[in-house]
Amino acid sequence: MSGEPALDRPPALSVERLAFAYPDGHQALYGIDLRVEPGERVAVLGPNGAGKTTLVLHLNGVLSGGSGRIRVAGLPVSKSTLREVRRRVGIVFQDPDDQLFMPTVGEDVAFGPANFGLSGDALEARVRSALAAVGMSGHVDRSPMHLSGGQRRRVALATVLACDPEILVLDEPSANLEPVARRELAEVLLALDRTMLMVTHDLPYALQLCPRSVLIDDGLIVADGPTPELLADADLLAAHRLELPYGFRLD
Repeated sequence: MSGEPALDRPPALSVERLAFAYPDGHQALYGIDLRVEPGERVAVLGPNGAGKTTLVLHLNGVLSGGSGRIRVAGLPVSKSTLREVRRRVGIVFQDPDDQLFMPTVGEDVAFGPANFGLSGDALEARVRSALAAVGMSGHVDRSPMHLSGGQRRRVALATVLACDPEILVLDEPSANLEPVARRELAEVLLALDRTMLMVTHDLPYALQLCPRSVLIDDGLIVADGPTPELLADADLLAAHRLELPYGFRLD
């Protein structure tokens, strides 16, 4: 983060009045307004069916056709800017199988930046840097199929980091991870100097990683504030079908 005044820089992400209905008529978003500053880590919380995934898929143009406006570091998301938007916004999906499909880890990590035009020494350096950032440097020649679930999740993250995105969007990053793998991934994410949007049902993970949270339900943002304050509001959580693990203490 530079010392420049925040007003001199566009937000990392600006979503204004975003509304969207699927072809079957289901209205998923009713007018989302969200501003994320450069370097912020924000958790996106909400029950199943709240609209979280629909919002995320709009951020790099996977979904479009609704109303409203999205800008990424000042760049409007549109058909003409889609390639650059997808370089700036990297989505790490919940299932690593959605992102790992090459014979080796190194080839998987190289795939994205190669598609964006990187080659030769620059591509190799980008692959090395991305794998080092997730603690997987020693696995470049291994098959992703032979890695543990936690290792595969970190390699999937490396495939996105290799494209040098400005915003990382993580979809349920802790899902189905053993405690050690969960901790290792958290350490990697906390060390990254990136703007981060994390969709999660894992409220303790949100508390650990994201100082700010937004709560989405029925296609609207119903709460936005410091994560500890939102999670301390038992009535708010209950009203939107969210629950901290039994015995979990916020203090």
